[in-house]
Amino acid sequence: MRPIELKRFFNCKKPDIKMSKLIFVAGFMACLLMMLSCQPDDTKTKKQPNVIVLLVDDAGYADFGFAGSKDLKTPNIDKLANNGMVFTDAHVSASVCGPSRAGIMTGRYQQRFGFECNPSSDHSGVDLGETTIGEAMQQAGYTTAAFGKWHLGYEPEYNPNARGFDYSWGFLSGGRRYFSNKTQDQPGHTHSIRENGQFTTFEGYLTDRLGDKAVEFIDKNKKDPFFMYWAPNAVHTPMEATEEDMALFKGHPRQKLAAMTWALDRSVGKIVQKLKDEDLLNNTLIFFLSDNGGAHNNQSSNYPLKGFKGNKYEGGHRVAFFMHWPEEIEKGTYNGLTSSLDIFATSIAVTGKQVHTNKTLDGVNLIPYVKNGIAESPHKQLFWRKDQMAAMRSGQYKMIRVARLGYRLYDLEEDLGESNDLCEAKNTALHELQNQLQSWEKGLIQPLWTEGAIWDTITWMIHEDYYLNRPVRVKDPGSLKEWRKRKRESAKDMLLLQDISRL
Repeated sequence: MRPIELKRFFNCKKPDIKMSKLIFVAGFMACLLMMLSCQPDDTKTKKQPNVIVLLVDDAGYADFGFAGSKDLKTPNIDKLANNGMVFTDAHVSASVCGPSRAGIMTGRYQQRFGFECNPSSDHSGVDLGETTIGEAMQQAGYTTAAFGKWHLGYEPEYNPNARGFDYSWGFLSGGRRYFSNKTQDQPGHTHSIRENGQFTTFEGYLTDRLGDKAVEFIDKNKKDPFFMYWAPNAVHTPMEATEEDMALFKGHPRQKLAAMTWALDRSVGKIVQKLKDEDLLNNTLIFFLSDNGGAHNNQSSNYPLKGFKGNKYEGGHRVAFFMHWPEEIEKGTYNGLTSSLDIFATSIAVTGKQVHTNKTLDGVNLIPYVKNGIAESPHKQLFWRKDQMAAMRSGQYKMIRVARLGYRLYDLEEDLGESNDLCEAKNTALHELQNQLQSWEKGLIQPLWTEGAIWDTITWMIHEDYYLNRPVRVKDPGSLKEWRKRKRESAKDMLLLQDISRL
């Protein structure tokens, strides 16, 4: 109002009370709108979360502090787990490296595209018709990187840079030495280190270098959302560690594993510290897990589980698994049935973008379950199959099927160690699981390759021993050779005894 209008207003003998209220409300709303217009629009300014998958190799179920280990030191990993969501009933989709990684990479049961066994050195890899997690994250606008062990195909069309990763630094095979050596570190060797497909060399201890490379990648891409698949070969054989780390665990009953695990934890600590330094940790979703259970030959422990890498008992596929994302997920534990297949679906969900995949995913987005307290498990059933062996989980029951050996049924709520067969006592449950497994198998194809007669024999014999709750006779080609030798000698002794008895 102009001055003369104000004067007339205040000199008015009978002020209009209703008009005064309207003017007050209008002024208040105008001020409020001005204040709101000055606030940042979170929907426009909030950055997409970074996503990191920390996939370790052949680690035992009980070999981290957060999972119950008392003798192996993992302070950096434990701190992440204790401030994240730990999954107590989590499983990978295979009990050996290659197929397990194929499931993580596609979010689908790898048996759907024939990747049922570890790949050979020929034209075997993740089917080119499958969408990888790297390709999906690129669609969502992420810069992507793969570090460490690949084991998903050797030919160029199967390599990381051809399957959705902008940057890669690592090796193609299933394992390698932790220090540079003349045999493996040659151009063209599948064990050699390659940067974006080109031969390169490294100095020092490989686990440390993989941590350094991850830090370099974060530094170069900190301003935009990134996806990192960090897959060191620790703690896969060969059992090698630095002299300094070995000295820290002198006299330890599992000295080499303790030293290797310490180095693994150190590299995880480097990655986390870099995220902290760049103020990225709170808005970074981190997954941590092993590709399968601990192996029989790397001093690992799967306690209290039965079995180890390569078989269908819990020690082969149940893994220590957690998610860390302080900005969105409260710390705690989650007991629902979960799978490594869920990493793909969860990762693309948090990007907030529409992502196209060629096939329907078998994994699910875990975020609603851990944030909204959904009572039912993400999965009602999980399935496993590798050549002659298959298994499935439905609720509390676990069924295993092995060619020429038949079935075993266990109640994991009462018998986590899988020692009490319930096939006769729970015949109805057995038939239900048999039907579910057969129905699932209708959507699969036959494995495009196998691991050969020797390993087929070894894994079959391991399952036979576990079926009968007796000590495992053979675990690798060397022990199979020795067992066969003893059998031949025993047969000769029996013939000799028969000849003597005739005298």
